[in-house]
Amino acid sequence: MQLIVISRPDQVTDEATIINQLFEAGLTRFHLRKPDWDEKRLIDLLRQIDQIFHPYIALHQHHRIALDFDIKRLHYTEKHRLATEQDKLILQKKEGYVLSTSIHDITDLSSLKPFDYTLFGPVFNSISKPGYQSKLTKDFRINRDDIQPKIIALGGVERSNLDKLKHMCFDGAAVLGTIWNDPVQAVAIFRKLQEHLLINQT
Repeated sequence: MQLIVISRPDQVTDEATIINQLFEAGLTRFHLRKPDWDEKRLIDLLRQIDQIFHPYIALHQHHRIALDFDIKRLHYTEKHRLATEQDKLILQKKEGYVLSTSIHDITDLSSLKPFDYTLFGPVFNSISKPGYQSKLTKDFRINRDDIQPKIIALGGVERSNLDKLKHMCFDGAAVLGTIWNDPVQAVAIFRKLQEHLLINQT
């Protein structure tokens, strides 16, 4: 099961150092999401992240800087996806980009043909956004018979509920609050999540 870490939307003390340490600990997919940051501020952060890790970063904003940092992963918010022509997405795929997006309604899967994977949530009650609660039933399962992009669970994901995601047929999990609510412990928490997935991958 793929484990993705999403950045906090605001500033984090020693953020670049922690991101580098997460990659060194085995992280292979990092979503850089800073919705209120301008391009210059985002570039400043990227320059502090070891360039060897840039190919593992998915940009949520300022896609045009991807070429400058050897980034081939682009994330489209729901709003951005709906405002983007299909031809542009298809062209980006042909150019070698890995595309991801976000949905909040599972029935939207049928409209995501150009995308490699989508974040879907909240699956559980959010840790980073108090009051952002799951509306899924206890017996929720994804129908894997349909042709669709990979589906990554988002919202309230922590070690205690990782096994539930497997039974729900998710392809991976994305964590935000679990990692960043205590940045000092971010790497240690990531290692525990990763270890749990490795032990229970069969």
